[in-house]
Formats: sequence, structure tokens, C-alpha cells
Amino acid sequence: MGRPYTLATLAGLFGLTLLPFLAGVLQGQTAGWGRELLYAALTALLLASVWRGGVWSWRLTVALCMVAGVLVFIAGMFAGLVAWQGWAVSVGGLAYIACALLLVGHPAIRAFLDSRWAARGVGRRT
Repeated sequence: MGRPYTLATLAGLFGLTLLPFLAGVLQGQTAGWGRELLYAALTALLLASVWRGGVWSWRLTVALCMVAGVLVFIAGMFAGLVAWQGWAVSVGGLAYIACALLLVGHPAIRAFLDSRWAARGVGRRT
């Protein structure tokens, strides 16, 4: 039941992470593309680990989403004082926070992740 919700949330996080890079590429800003591709690959690895049932990956993802969401929201608020695009950045920060809250609090997502965690712990001694 929670599989599509979890997949949508993780895909949304990956999309939010790639959005600034893709917007820059569309505008012709290709400086630092190697670093951005490295960030994208590392993000994909982290989110894939969450999908496979990594508890520490889930914790790290939630923590990074909350911190990044607050920082992006605040940066957007400061930028919103001088340009309307700052408000769009603030919405991105809220989207990061929303994804983190979905990973923590949505019952279907938690049930799906709990089943993944239980499946990973079957062969381990507790």
C-alpha cells in the first residue's frame, strides 16, 4: 500500500535536489556540472538506500531534508524582500520539509518502510 507513496516521496526529493542544476543548465550555466552530477549521484545512492530499507539512510535523509528545508526557506525569505523569485525558493524549502514529514509521519509510508526494515533485520541477531 505504501510503496507508491514512498516512491513518489523519494522521487520528489530527488527532483527537488536536481531542480536548481537543471534550471541552470536550461539557462546555459554549465560551470560546475561535474560537481552537480556528483551530488545527484550521491543523492540517488542515499535515496536508493532508503528505498532498500536502510534505517540510517532514512534518518540521514530526514535530517538533511529538515535542515535544507529550513535553510532554503530562510534564504528564500531574504531573497523575497528584493525579488519575487525568492518566494518560489521559499516554496522549495517548504517542499523539502513536507517530504521529510511524509517520510516520518505518513502511515502508509511508515508501514512500507517498517516492513523493509523488518525484512532487512531477519538475518541479523538482535
